[in-house]
Amino acid sequence: MSPATRTIDLERRIRARPETVFAFFTDPEKYRLWQGIGASLEPHPGGRYQVDYTRQLHVRCCGRYLVVEPPHRIVFTWGWDPEPGLPLGIGEVSPDSTTVEITLVPDGEETILRLRHSGLPTEEAETMHGAQWPIYLDRLATAVAGGDPGPDQVYMMLEGGNV
Repeated sequence: MSPATRTIDLERRIRARPETVFAFFTDPEKYRLWQGIGASLEPHPGGRYQVDYTRQLHVRCCGRYLVVEPPHRIVFTWGWDPEPGLPLGIGEVSPDSTTVEITLVPDGEETILRLRHSGLPTEEAETMHGAQWPIYLDRLATAVAGGDPGPDQVYMMLEGGNV
């Protein structure tokens, strides 16, 4: 398979309007409620997209916003800062090397979220990201509804329980 064909497509129904969901991709405080322990977000084309996942290990996702169309569409590049010891499927995805597109479609008082993550370079990267995005979209749905998604189990494992 060529990298262009390694794409993840997911859909979730979220109990909130697109305006509310959109903020969870652009507001650093809201972002960290569902993914990572901190975020530096500059939600405009060319602006920084950076999410820190752990304290002890340097696990950071980096990219740039490409498209920001409130409250219906966000596109950003995605990749991981190089760090020795990253799990297979993460280390091969360098900063800015893949693209994530989020589309938010209103449906009454709810939102249909569509996520497309494209350009994944290896089968391992597709498998790893394909397993993690559903977890994070479930965490997002919980956070948007005002719930507590709890500790990030994936990255607790990376830090040996010390996130």
